[in-house]
Amino acid sequence: MNFYTVVLRQSSGYWVALCLENGIVGQGNTQEDAIHKLKEAIESFEMVYESESNIYKSPIPIQQLHEFLYVEAKEQDSEIYELSKVYA
Repeated sequence: MNFYTVVLRQSSGYWVALCLENGIVGQGNTQEDAIHKLKEAIESFEMVYESESNIYKSPIPIQQLHEFLYVEAKEQDSEIYELSKVYA
């Protein structure tokens, strides 16, 4: 089981969880739903990554993190963020 750093953002009534180590996202109606979807996506990605030799894996670039945090900041109720850790 690996440790991952996750940023959670509420946007338009749902939650988005972004993994900083690989750029994978999960989305749900609650924080728990978003994290659960993210864990499923990470597990699926890791299975493919282990079996395929041409899969690219890297931390999310700072510019993409900036976009995740601020591009939709003009929306109402989109300024709620949380940093969390996830084991997947």
